[in-house]
Amino acid sequence: MPEIQQLPPHIADLIAAGEVVERPASVVKELVENAIDAGAPAMVVEIQRGGMALIRVTDNGCGIAPGELPTAFLRHATSKLRKAEDLSAIGTLGFRGEALAAISAVSRVDILSRQRGAADGAALHLEGGVPGVTEPAGCPEGTTLVVRDLFYNTPARLKFMKSDSAEASAVAAMLQQIALSHPEVSIQYIRDGRLEMHTPGGGKLLPAIYAVRGRDVARSLVAVDGSGEGVTVRGFVTEPLAGRGTRAMQTFFCCGRMIRSQLLTAAVEEAYANRQMTGKFPGCVLHIDLPLQQVDVNVHPAKTVVKFAEERAVFSAVHHVVKDALDARAEPPVKAAPVNPEGGFFQKMDAKTFREKAEKEEKASKPYRQADPDRKKILIFHDADRPVPARAPAADSEQPVTEELQPDPFPPENPPAPEQTVLPSAPAPWKYRGELLHTYIVAEDGSDIWLIDKHAAHERINFDRLKANAEPVMRQQLLRAAAVDLPQEQYAALLENLPLLDEFGFTAEDFGDGCLMIRAIPSDIDTGQIRETLEMLADKLLSGAAADPNAARDAMLHTMACKSAIKGGWTSDPAELRVLIDKVQSGEVAYCPHGRPVKVKISKYELEKMFKRA
Repeated sequence: MPEIQQLPPHIADLIAAGEVVERPASVVKELVENAIDAGAPAMVVEIQRGGMALIRVTDNGCGIAPGELPTAFLRHATSKLRKAEDLSAIGTLGFRGEALAAISAVSRVDILSRQRGAADGAALHLEGGVPGVTEPAGCPEGTTLVVRDLFYNTPARLKFMKSDSAEASAVAAMLQQIALSHPEVSIQYIRDGRLEMHTPGGGKLLPAIYAVRGRDVARSLVAVDGSGEGVTVRGFVTEPLAGRGTRAMQTFFCCGRMIRSQLLTAAVEEAYANRQMTGKFPGCVLHIDLPLQQVDVNVHPAKTVVKFAEERAVFSAVHHVVKDALDARAEPPVKAAPVNPEGGFFQKMDAKTFREKAEKEEKASKPYRQADPDRKKILIFHDADRPVPARAPAADSEQPVTEELQPDPFPPENPPAPEQTVLPSAPAPWKYRGELLHTYIVAEDGSDIWLIDKHAAHERINFDRLKANAEPVMRQQLLRAAAVDLPQEQYAALLENLPLLDEFGFTAEDFGDGCLMIRAIPSDIDTGQIRETLEMLADKLLSGAAADPNAARDAMLHTMACKSAIKGGWTSDPAELRVLIDKVQSGEVAYCPHGRPVKVKISKYELEKMFKRA
């Protein structure tokens, strides 16, 4: 076994950097959080080439003393913890003291800082984590930290970086989250010399949402403010009719920190029960505040997952506060006008109207005659089964016979009967018996009953058709281009896959600031589903499909197949459902593209057993 040795400090720093500094957005996150912890009411974030060439964060916080600048870049150097008991009540964004050390280990760093009230500031340069000499410098109050040439000394990391636009979008997504978590801080985001975002600060959440997510989202919000069991919930949720196709617009903050929580998601969506359309999800920006001792933020390296000491209390508070806000916003139902406002039993009309109505009913009730020119036979119909005649008989034609058909003057000779081949008998087709909940087809096969998920079956048919099609996808040009604003993470994922979008019928181009301009869409997609389709595709790419080209194509096909399939809850034509039954009976369709079964069998014995007849 090789000899055990302690790693040299510079290698340990590189390993730590790999854990903390994943991409430029990680660097920006750490620097911005440090600025917030320093009490800065405003900051400016500048990047070039997606942050790979330059990241500059300037704040007007409390600043750093000249003698403490080198110490700030040592591992586990922090001003936010003093004793072990502090770990049980963490109220700052950063506390481990690893960020600056990790960032400086893989870049070239310059820092200028001046404390409030101090006459002079100080400057320090670090190269690969090695500090130079601290020098006096003239600078405004606060701190300016510049990071250049990220990963210059770790070329293996460079190959994992995405395009400049994708990295810049990741930075923007992170800054949006911080702007919503701390609306009291004004944040300017400048990308390659262009101002991309500017939040006003001041502490009000709604202006921050407007600056980050736009006017349309801000206008569809319902204010939320309440508390219960020691938990305070405040923020905004979307109106039920403004739901999205994914959960990308759900943002939660706990004690000022952005978190991801299935518990909070479930609490919000439970409050929308019987309000939200099936397949739609509410959006929200919610701040959850509770005693620091009731939250453990030190359970995940990225600090995006927390553990609540009283999960039931948190769920209950979020659920009831959101539900109460929606109940207060709901309008009373509009009563339909009665057909007979006076409430009388008899319908009132004047004499002329009554005579005209009676004459129409009398004419409609009389039988009529129509000649069948092909069969020379009189057909008698009533109004209920009146056919549309193929052609009217001539006025001077001979009266046709009413009972017997005319014999054919040229009867065909009987050909010799060919040899008969006995074919195997095909199974009798399943009988269509109806539909349950406008979602499940009911079919009968002898003594068995089949329930078929019509959406899953149709989705599989569409998926197989699209995957087997070797021709280019048919696309429909939009008369007016559609501008689709997306959350930054989804926007970045789609920007990275514009060639894939084009391959499958989407003509899209980057319009900047989180917006894609769509000029053509696949012919199978309805124009009203453009945003929802792109959001669903982006979520699949973010979940890992983008790493594998084949997986990315399958994700595209899954999304298109799903969006073009009939939906559960839709009213479907029986003829359309019989086609699905035949596909399922033949075995052509057994599972949806995601692997879920499309049919379930219930035998006669199982039914009789349920009713205690067996």
